[in-house]
Amino acid sequence: MTSPALPDFAGRRILVVGDVMLDRYWFGDVERISPEAPVPVVLVRRTEERPGGAANVARNIDALGGQATLLSVIGDDEAGHALERMLRDGGVRASLHRDAALSTTVKLRVIGQQQQLLRVDFERAPGHEVLAAKLDEFERLVDEADAIVLSDYGKGGLAHVTRMIEVGRTHAKPVLVDPKGSDYARYRGATLLTPNRGEFREVAGRWTDEADLARRAQKLRTDLALDALIVTRSEDGMSLFTASETRHEPTRAQEVFDVSGAGDTVIAALSLMVAAGAGLAAAMRVANHAAGIVVGKLGTAVVHPDELVESLAADP
Repeated sequence: MTSPALPDFAGRRILVVGDVMLDRYWFGDVERISPEAPVPVVLVRRTEERPGGAANVARNIDALGGQATLLSVIGDDEAGHALERMLRDGGVRASLHRDAALSTTVKLRVIGQQQQLLRVDFERAPGHEVLAAKLDEFERLVDEADAIVLSDYGKGGLAHVTRMIEVGRTHAKPVLVDPKGSDYARYRGATLLTPNRGEFREVAGRWTDEADLARRAQKLRTDLALDALIVTRSEDGMSLFTASETRHEPTRAQEVFDVSGAGDTVIAALSLMVAAGAGLAAAMRVANHAAGIVVGKLGTAVVHPDELVESLAADP
C-alpha cells in the first residue's frame, strides 16, 4: 500500500550488516513480593522470542515491502539456531556466519502487568577469523544492494565498519549507520549517521539551545565527512542536518508503550526511502511516523505499509 508520501518499496534491496540478537520475553503476573529480597515475584504465563538488533532492521525492511539481505555472526548455540530459524520462517534472506567460540547475544526481558521489570543480557564478542570472512562476503554482496545499513550495537560484529563504509561509497551505494559508543571516527565517510539523543550527547556534548545543537551537529557532520546527520530525540522528534539545511520533525508518537527497537524501525524506513530516491527530509518524515507507530507496540516490533499510509494521511 502506498501514498504520495510513501513510495512503493517493492524491489528495493537493502544490505543490512551488524550485530544480531535474540530478544526473549517472559510475560507474567505479579501478586506478591519475594520473602527472600524486596523484589517482585513474577509468575510466568507465556514466553515469546523475536529477532533483535540488525535482525530487527531486516525484519522491518521486509515488513515494509522491501528486500533485506542480512549479514551477521551468530554462535553455534541454541539461541543462534533459534534466531536463524525465526528469520528463515519470517522470509528474511540471511547469511549468518557461525562462530563456535561466540555466545549469540540474548536479551531476556521479564514483563509483569505490561511493565518491564528486568532485563538480563548474555553476550560475547566474535573472533577475528569469522569477521574477516564476513567482510569478504560483504564485498561480494555490495553490488546487489540499492542501499546499505550498518547496525552497530557494540557487540563486536562491526569491527570492520570503516572498511565497509569505504567499500560501499566506492561502489556508489548510500551507507546509513546506526552508531554506538563514543568513537565516531570509525564511521567517517558514511552517507548518514542516526544517533539517538543520548548517543549524540556522549559524542558532541550537552547543548544549551536549538542553535547550539545545530552548531554541534554540523561540526560533527563536517568532521566526519558525512552527507547528513539525523538525531532522533525521543519525545522531541527528529532533527536533520545537511550542508544545505537544518530541519526538525516533531514527535508523532500518540502513546509510548515500549521504545525497544524503535531505532531499528527508523533506519529501516530511512534506508528504503533513500533507496527509492526520496530526499532526506521526506525520508525523515516517514521514519518519524514509523517510529511513532512502533513505540505503541510491545517489544521489538515492525511497521506495515498500511499503518504508515494511515499515519501519513492523518498528518498531511
